[in-house]
Amino acid sequence: MDLRDLWAESLAGMLARPVRSALTTLGTVLGITTLVVTLGIAATAGNQIVGRFDELLATSITVEVPRGGHTPLVTWEAAKELRRLRGVTSATALAQSDTSSNLVVTANNLLDPTRVTGQTLAVVAATPDLPETTRGQMVAGRFYDAGHVARRDRVVVLGEQAAEMLGITSLEHSPAVFVKDRAYTVIGVIGGLRREQILASAVLVPPALGPDFGLKDVTRVLVATQLGAAELIARQAPLALSPDRSGELQVIAPPSPKRARDGAQDDVNGLFLVLGLVSLVVGAVGIANVTLVTVMERVAEIGLRRALGAARRHIAAQFLLESSLIGLTGGVIGASLGMVAVVAVAAVRQWTPVLDVRLALAAPLAGALVGLLAGLYPALRAARMEPVDALR
Repeated sequence: MDLRDLWAESLAGMLARPVRSALTTLGTVLGITTLVVTLGIAATAGNQIVGRFDELLATSITVEVPRGGHTPLVTWEAAKELRRLRGVTSATALAQSDTSSNLVVTANNLLDPTRVTGQTLAVVAATPDLPETTRGQMVAGRFYDAGHVARRDRVVVLGEQAAEMLGITSLEHSPAVFVKDRAYTVIGVIGGLRREQILASAVLVPPALGPDFGLKDVTRVLVATQLGAAELIARQAPLALSPDRSGELQVIAPPSPKRARDGAQDDVNGLFLVLGLVSLVVGAVGIANVTLVTVMERVAEIGLRRALGAARRHIAAQFLLESSLIGLTGGVIGASLGMVAVVAVAAVRQWTPVLDVRLALAAPLAGALVGLLAGLYPALRAARMEPVDALR
């Protein structure tokens, strides 16, 4: 059989029942569309995950400072020196102890037996760079600055949750909180902490007031870096903070962004790829079922062709080509609908759509392959028919 004749016969067989062919193609369309959508959204979502990881985690370093000895390992001024390192955007020194983590803080010094007036909160001494390093926002008021530290002003900044627990909703009249029966003016409330969220329920005091709560020495240094500089700064920070005893400092650095990117991408892709393949298998079963029904309906035609000299391979090739054409058509339509859906979802979520050109080109071929495999059994069954039995 000439290849052109084979193509014409297969196309005629597919178009002989257009409604059935369209419904059969619909299974492949749904499978390919689901595959393209899931892989496209997986790549887009993975890109967002990586972006958020790079934005925060990959630029955050923590240096733990152990206690002990008469001379502090890290001074309060040492954190400022970190800014000289290329790639450091901000650095904050903190001091916190077990004792200062459980202090009774009240919004007034009146004893009211009818209600709870005190809350057990953590008191943390921190340098003025804390909002920038933790990427927090001032909900009300302002954060203390170098002037407050130099003058030893008795001021504090409350975390958003701490202010809510103490019932402080406005700073208009300069409210005060009492810690160890001493009053401290609240000048600000900080919230939206993207790093060190535990500070949202803490009372932040300038380093100059730290000794009032047993917070004399630095216990931790938070460092924010530019993207890509974390690994280098993690090696340089201990030397900059404590040149003579840098080995005693413990640096907590983020994992490699490339490893995290690849891991997140692989996990998301693996999950959605399984879902897409399941949908594609469902479409293949539909093609196989309809092709088999078509073979049974065209037994007389098969018998006549065999009687006129058609070989088994000609019959098999005709049905394989029909099922492949159905799969190819479904793959083209499904790939188009899938790409449109990915772009639409990304636009709604305000994401940057990520579409692989190879996926768009491979989807129609995948549809044709699915159609070919789905039509394999019906085509072999048609080829095995004997002309006499088929005609009878």
